[in-house]
Amino acid sequence: MPIVGFNFDKINVEKHKQVEPNMQVKTDVVIVDVKEEKLPTGNTKLDGLRFDFKFNLNYEPKVGELLLSGFIFYLDDPKIIKDLIKSWKKDKILPKPVTAEIINMVLYRANIKALYLSQEVNLPPHIQMPRVSEKAKAKDYIG
Repeated sequence: MPIVGFNFDKINVEKHKQVEPNMQVKTDVVIVDVKEEKLPTGNTKLDGLRFDFKFNLNYEPKVGELLLSGFIFYLDDPKIIKDLIKSWKKDKILPKPVTAEIINMVLYRANIKALYLSQEVNLPPHIQMPRVSEKAKAKDYIG
């Protein structure tokens, strides 16, 4: 897996007012920028890419918001790195497998952090949490 680093640069969570009954939570993940960057590994530096991202949750209507921004460090073959940076500079587009890998990593890490942070300011979870429900009593079975 070419992802070798993940960091948050900015964490902001705000609750503006009490939670409303018909509230909706909208999620947005964006790759903001892609830059070439060298990763120091002992005496050498490896060519890599830095993917800057933003993860937003908006609790609507204007109940609260959560913003996480950061970067992912990505290592791969130098030719692939050059092709990715060329594609990004030209059209701000990346190949679907790379985009999926980056977005999935952001979703995985940011959703966990967002669950914790939303709880700290008394906002409801933005994803459905598992629940235990009482089942109907099973019929007596004789077999």
